[in-house]
Amino acid sequence: MNKDKLIDKIVDKTNYQKNQVEKCLEAGLDIIMETLKKGEKVDLVGFGGFKVRVRKGRKGVNPRTGKEMKIKDVKVVKFKTGRRLKEAVK
Repeated sequence: MNKDKLIDKIVDKTNYQKNQVEKCLEAGLDIIMETLKKGEKVDLVGFGGFKVRVRKGRKGVNPRTGKEMKIKDVKVVKFKTGRRLKEAVK
């Protein structure tokens, strides 16, 4: 499912106008991204939680040249599923 289909499903379920639902979804996603950018976590009880972690740098090998290279530390977003979501997917 993509974002447009999700918006349509929300419209069907709530009877709100499509442009209102789209604005609310965009605002919610923007708030989640801004919060994660600050290094804070986002918990949606029952659904799951997002948090930023740092993946440590390591040594790697360039597959084209075979030369050893250093891979830098990288920030990644981790998602941990909540109980209700886990049970719904089972």
